Amino acid sequence: YTKLGYAGNTEPQFIVPSCIAIKESAKVGDQAQRRMMKGVDDLDFFIGDEAIDKPNYATKWPIRHGIVEDWDLMERFMEQVIFKYLRAEPEDHYFLLTEPPLNTPENREYTAEIMFESFNVPGLYIAVQAVLALAASWTSRQVGERTLTGSVIDSGDGVTHVIPVAEGYVIGSCIKHIPIAGRDITYFTQQLLREREVGIPPEQSLETAKAVKVSECVVCVCVCVCVCV
Repeated sequence: YTKLGYAGNTEPQFIVPSCIAIKESAKVGDQAQRRMMKGVDDLDFFIGDEAIDKPNYATKWPIRHGIVEDWDLMERFMEQVIFKYLRAEPEDHYFLLTEPPLNTPENREYTAEIMFESFNVPGLYIAVQAVLALAASWTSRQVGERTLTGSVIDSGDGVTHVIPVAEGYVIGSCIKHIPIAGRDITYFTQQLLREREVGIPPEQSLETAKAVKVSECVVCVCVCVCVCV
C-alpha cells in the first residue's frame, strides 16, 4: 500500500493499493514499447482500488517486496498520486518519500530522477522507514530522552524487516529481511476460506479475506497470553 498526505496531518490522507491497471494492448512486459506509446493509451490507466476493480485491464504491481521493479509504471502511479489524489502542483511542494532499509543506490537515484526531472519538485528527502518510525514513537508515549536509537519491526504489505537503528543510522549488516507480510496473510486467509467452502463468490473472496485480516489479526505483545486465549 501507498500512504500519502500533507505535512501536519496526524494520519495519512489516503491509503491506496500500490497497483496500476493498464490496457492489455499497452504490452505490460515491455517497458521500452510503453515509453514509445503516446496519446490516449498513456492516459488510460487506473491506480489503487480503481485498478483492482477493472476486470478488462491488466493489473500490475510495480513494487514487489518493498522494491520498485518497474519504473515506467511507478512514474505513472506517482503521477496520479500527486495530481488526482493530493491535487497538488509538485513544483510548489517539497516531498518526503520513504524507502526500505535495503534499497539500492540505483533505486534511490531513479526515484530522485523522476521527482526532479518529471515532476520538477523544488526539494526532496528520502528517509528510511525505520528511522521515521522511531521519530513517530516520540509522540505516542512519554519519553525522557528523544533518541533515534532502537529496534524496529516494519511489516508492510509485501515485506517485513527487523532493523536496528543507532543515533539515526541504520546498521545495514544487522538487518533481517523476511519476504512475508500482509499480502501473504491475505492470500493465506483466502485459501482457508476456499478450503472450508464458505460459499463466497470468487470475485469477492479477496476483499472478504482482507476484511477478516483487518478485523481478526492483532499484534501479539506476549505469545504466551495469545496462545492461552
